[in-house]
Amino acid sequence: MPGGAIAVASDHAGFDLKEILKRDLQEAGHDVLDLGTDSTQSVDYPDFGMAMADAVASGQAVKGVLVCGTGIGISMAANRNPKVRAALVHDVTSARLSRQHNDANVVAFGQRLIGTETAREALKVFLDTKFEGGRHAGRVAKLSKGCTK
Repeated sequence: MPGGAIAVASDHAGFDLKEILKRDLQEAGHDVLDLGTDSTQSVDYPDFGMAMADAVASGQAVKGVLVCGTGIGISMAANRNPKVRAALVHDVTSARLSRQHNDANVVAFGQRLIGTETAREALKVFLDTKFEGGRHAGRVAKLSKGCTK
């Protein structure tokens, strides 16, 4: 895959959508690193959000895809790592802007809140959109520094 691996991870509530998005990535020729979970059996979303954060922060993956029931908890867990900018998106517009303005390196979805086709299209847009830099670069740099004044 050009540019490195894309990691995918979910909890039980996001497992089905994770599997669909993983298949789409593989069919598009991406190298996919599946960090789990492997079923709909109940698990703790922070474990998978942190595994994603570790994979992206270490360079094992260049981008990541997270899914839980709402996308909220798993993205919060991933964002505890200062090298991760996980964006919870609900549509193509939020996916595009998360890349253009925030240089998000992880996209998060809520399986209970987003339609499958919307998630599939938003993921494509997320991966195809470049960071604009410019006036946004300083703001993004602050995210890695802990948002101090």
